[in-house]
Amino acid sequence: MSDIILKGKVHKYGSNVNTDEIIPARYLNTTDPAILSKYCMEDIDKNFVKNVKEGDIIVAENNFGCGSSREHAPIAIKASGISAVIANSFARIFFRNSINIGLPILESQKAVKAIENGDAVEINLTKGIIKNITKNESYQSQPFPEFMQKIIKSGGLLGYIKS
Repeated sequence: MSDIILKGKVHKYGSNVNTDEIIPARYLNTTDPAILSKYCMEDIDKNFVKNVKEGDIIVAENNFGCGSSREHAPIAIKASGISAVIANSFARIFFRNSINIGLPILESQKAVKAIENGDAVEINLTKGIIKNITKNESYQSQPFPEFMQKIIKSGGLLGYIKS
């Protein structure tokens, strides 16, 4: 299996970013990814939707995705163009929901500490290497197991099961 490489600009946040901040409850009357993406991070970062580009990466501190167990949050993030989320830690249900919909998430305290908002970052999911292109530094994360790489490449669990 060939390496999965992601590359983008960083949007950095603090600790305890909850699912209501990722996608406010007032927009939960739909599951349409295109609609959800228009309101992603709206309550924590008014300019997120204007600034995010396809392939960009979210970096956050502790307990990212805490709060309710709704799948809308990782769907909104992925549909907004974000290719991966790096944090010190994730709420467990958010972690599982992210993998299920094909959104790669990585834990790396060294990366979170060193990476700043706006940095250019490249991630090798296969090897678990996070490169900060802006600072010319590398950090290690847990490599994605082969079955999780297949889920990501398939666009999520449903695509993986179909293939």
